[in-house]
Amino acid sequence: MRVVHDGPRQAPPLLLIHGSGASGSCWGPVVPALAQHHHVIRVDLPGCGQSPPAMSYDVPVQACRIAALLDSLGYHSVAVVGHSSGGYVATALAEQRRDLVRALALLSSGPSPEAQLPEPLLLRVLLAPPLGPILWARRSDAMIRKGILATCARPVEIPDDLVADVRNIRYSVLRKILSRNTAYITERSVPERLVPREIPVLVAFGAADPRWEPSSAYRYDVVPNAWVELLPGVGHMPMLEDPEETGDLLLNFAATEVDTAPAAP
Repeated sequence: MRVVHDGPRQAPPLLLIHGSGASGSCWGPVVPALAQHHHVIRVDLPGCGQSPPAMSYDVPVQACRIAALLDSLGYHSVAVVGHSSGGYVATALAEQRRDLVRALALLSSGPSPEAQLPEPLLLRVLLAPPLGPILWARRSDAMIRKGILATCARPVEIPDDLVADVRNIRYSVLRKILSRNTAYITERSVPERLVPREIPVLVAFGAADPRWEPSSAYRYDVVPNAWVELLPGVGHMPMLEDPEETGDLLLNFAATEVDTAPAAP
C-alpha cells in the first residue's frame, strides 16, 4: 500500500483510512492541522489511488493489511480515523487487534445497509451497468469532480491529487470493494461490532449527508464511550466541506487519549 507520512515522527500516531472510490489524498485539507500535533499516516487501500489491486477486498482482509503495515512501522497504539467505508476497515482492525487501536473515529460511516439513502443520480449512472463500465473508462476530470461534489452539501474545492487518484481506480475493482463493504455491514452492524471493544469512539456525520441517513449516527449511542456529533450543513465529505471543524473535532477527540499513547520507536 502507498503510505504518506506527515508531522513529527515522535508525535502520537494518527492513522487516516479513506472510503470507497477515494484515496489518502481526500484527507489533504485537514492534514496540516492534524500534523501539528500528531504523526499522521495516510494509506491508499489496495486498488485505490496509487496502490495496486489485490486478490481480496474483504473488509477483514483489508484490516489485516493495515495491521501488518502498523507492525512493520513499529507502532503499538494508534488512534485510527476512517471515512465512510474506511470506518469499516478501522472497525475490523479494532475487532482483530484491540492492542493496536487506542481510539477510533468514524466519519460518515453508515451503521448498516438500511441506513443508506438512494445514490445521487450521477453516481448511479457511473456505478451501475450497463452504462457504468463505459462511462467509467471515459471519465473526464470534470466528471470526477462532479461525482465527488454529488456527495457534498456545499461547494468545495476538489484537490487535483484526489482527482488523479480516483482516475486510477478500475471500475471492476470498485464494484468488488463496494460489494465486500456491504457484506461486512450486512453480516453485523458497525455498532454491534463495537459494543464489546471498550474503545473510545467518535462518530461524526454531516447533517446533510446524501448517502447515509444522518440520524442513523445515533445508532452508535449503544456503544460504550461513544461520542456522536452531527455537523450542520455538511454532506458526506466533512474533511473537504469543513476541514477546520473536522480537524478540530478529530484533534479534540484524539487529545482525550494522547497522554496514554506511546510514540513510535
